[in-house]
Amino acid sequence: MISATGTFEHSIDAKGRLLVASKLREELGSIFYLTLGIDECLSIYPMESWDRFTEKFTSLPISKSGLMRPLFANAVKCEPDAQGRITIPQMLRRYAGLEKKVVLIGVHNRVEIWDAEKWYASQEEMTPAKMKELLESLDA
Repeated sequence: MISATGTFEHSIDAKGRLLVASKLREELGSIFYLTLGIDECLSIYPMESWDRFTEKFTSLPISKSGLMRPLFANAVKCEPDAQGRITIPQMLRRYAGLEKKVVLIGVHNRVEIWDAEKWYASQEEMTPAKMKELLESLDA
């Protein structure tokens, strides 16, 4: 089980490639899955997390499995190249509004990829009072 943390700024090149920080590659392993995320981002799941997730999907009744089609239809198996880059398909870049500057953030069992401007705008909304409220809601 991984425990991804941290914030990493990178750029997507003209070919849609993104460097995944070495610290995150160590957490994710040599093969991982990239797919739609919640909010306006993409999610990267290490193989172990992806396998657990798909096991849960398999146990859903067929009537509910259709809800997951977009997630699986847009998932990409990734193996970073020798420089540690992955290619993000155009559809996924469009979904998350990714153009050039992006931020990768560790979120426990996955890594999220955000448009840098959107990420930093959302962080400006965080205040000490909001953080306290969040932690209290989690009984942390």
